[in-house]
Amino acid sequence: MGKIRTPFYRVVVTDSRKARNGLSIEEIGRYVPGQEPSLIEINSERALYWLGVGAQASSAVEALLKVTGDWQKHKGLPGTEGTLRVAAPRVGKIVAYEAAVKHAMDEPKEGATTLKKKAQDKLAAKANPVIEEAVVETPTVSEPVSEPVAVDAVSEVPAVSEPATVDAVSEVPSQVVTTEAVVEAPTEEAAAE
Repeated sequence: MGKIRTPFYRVVVTDSRKARNGLSIEEIGRYVPGQEPSLIEINSERALYWLGVGAQASSAVEALLKVTGDWQKHKGLPGTEGTLRVAAPRVGKIVAYEAAVKHAMDEPKEGATTLKKKAQDKLAAKANPVIEEAVVETPTVSEPVSEPVAVDAVSEVPAVSEPATVDAVSEVPSQVVTTEAVVEAPTEEAAAE
């Protein structure tokens, strides 16, 4: 039974005088070797009954009964638990889908879509504000220079000094001297003459 490259066997009780593929008395199990681990389902109660009334197991069925532990029970040997490995139960499609949806809902909403680079930078800046710390550099000690280095005494001085501007936020000194008042004073004297 089964398909090409997908074997499937039935474990049956049949009369030895009948044909191998002929009428069977009872189906007591099935064997599917294509899965990992192989699927072996045998009705233990019915197998022990037929072995008890004198049924002879074929070599292939005897090997399956040894795996399930039914052969040891029939002969009274130790190891009646057998060596049958059971596959983990398969999760239904609906249950798997619901679990995936629940997992997706638990993810953070911020990273759900890909943002443009500027938007990502703004979001990162909001999330983690940068606190600037003053960097203090310590002078490094180097070897003394044997020859003194000449320093130029020429310094650049601007030709015209511009009036100092004061921001509204900064503190203003009590006496403010502006260049406009100095310029206006000579013009008033000239007008009075």
